[in-house]
Amino acid sequence: MRRDSALLIVDVQVAQFEPTPPYQAATVLARLNQAIAKARQQGMPVIFVQHDSPPGTDLAPGSAGWALHPALQRLADDPVVHKTVGDSFYRPELHALLQQLGVRHVWIGGSATDFCIDYAIRSALSHDYAVTVLEDAHTCRNRPLLTGEQVVAHFNWVWRNMDETPQALRVCKVAELD
Repeated sequence: MRRDSALLIVDVQVAQFEPTPPYQAATVLARLNQAIAKARQQGMPVIFVQHDSPPGTDLAPGSAGWALHPALQRLADDPVVHKTVGDSFYRPELHALLQQLGVRHVWIGGSATDFCIDYAIRSALSHDYAVTVLEDAHTCRNRPLLTGEQVVAHFNWVWRNMDETPQALRVCKVAELD
């Protein structure tokens, strides 16, 4: 049992996947569900981070796009932490929950690779959490200068090559999680 670890699923909301799906959307959702199953098998909490944007936007609370993606295997008692900026740790809610649960290590996957996932990884490290990046369970849409595939590959490379992090940083496929 990994009682000191938790899985963070960041911003996997309907508007992030529809109507224009990001890179490998269906595959990423399936891999996130595999990670959820592995986390549950190990007794790890599964925490969903949900972005709240201002009224009138795609991620406004209560809007159809704001909802967590229905393909996720979420249980009714899984915690949901809300955020209003890219950094999941900006307000103390997530950090306080992880501290309450005794978590020192987080697995991270979700959307969008180049914004909220990168923020979550770097902020988790700066809050002294060891981090495992789910290299095949994060995604984004095409960007003006790079495809979604290129963004994902680039950030996996960046995270693999980050030196001198305050805690361990591992990048691995969902199938390799232990």
